[in-house]
Amino acid sequence: MATAKHLGIAVIGFLATSSWISTPTRAASLPPAEDAAKAHLNGSPRHAELATVDVRGTPVRVWVVYPERKDAAPAVIVIHEIFGLTDWIRAVADQLAADGFIAVAPDLLSGKGPGGGATDAYSSRDDVTKAVSGLARDEVIARLDAVRDWALARPAANGKSASLGFCWGGSTSFAWAVAQPGLAAAVVYYGTAPDDLSKLSAVKAPVLGLYGGGDARVGATIPATEAKMNELGKVYEPHVFEGAGHGFLRAQDGQSGANLRATERAWPLTIAFLRQHTN
Repeated sequence: MATAKHLGIAVIGFLATSSWISTPTRAASLPPAEDAAKAHLNGSPRHAELATVDVRGTPVRVWVVYPERKDAAPAVIVIHEIFGLTDWIRAVADQLAADGFIAVAPDLLSGKGPGGGATDAYSSRDDVTKAVSGLARDEVIARLDAVRDWALARPAANGKSASLGFCWGGSTSFAWAVAQPGLAAAVVYYGTAPDDLSKLSAVKAPVLGLYGGGDARVGATIPATEAKMNELGKVYEPHVFEGAGHGFLRAQDGQSGANLRATERAWPLTIAFLRQHTN
């Protein structure tokens, strides 16, 4: 299938458009799909731990995975989906560590759940979804800022940080790039820019956007976002993967193979982008 350009957005079929990465093949160096996340975690050789970061008197839980490398590493803050801190998000963090980053995944529902708990305190995924949807953006940004400060203070950190978010977390990653000038890079998986595009003037970090071609709700926002970022002289690299749906990295068996093809192209783009801007 040929690669096409539409409204300045890269629409990707079987070939990646980026000039700085070759077309990848299916390999073990990809995050697992949701149904394989637990097995992935159980088989990981990397050091992971559950820590807490105090944010305005509330202990925010963070899942941290360290890479196996001798030199200091960048810290990537992994922002969970609307489903909260799940095994799948932990497995994504583990893969980031395998790729050389300190991966820090905060549970942004910390202190919000029944009994003051976090994601795992809720009785159903629907309850988690409602709770995440109700989080105040200012509070979320404050928590992310505190988690970033904590991550950068780790002895193994090299002083560079980036964000990586999915769905609700993807939109939050974009919003955090507006609010946090210290980010070296921001990666947005199928999330939208802030509704008020004038806020993009505050973005300092280059932004990578990765989207499913079958995700019309999010896809409809990309041209205006790209136009505004270009107008402002900001770095924004959107890639739209033909046939893939919303949440393709988690649901890799969906869309008759298109989600897996998108995953095989999006993750190498992600790692190359993060390395380019944080090492």
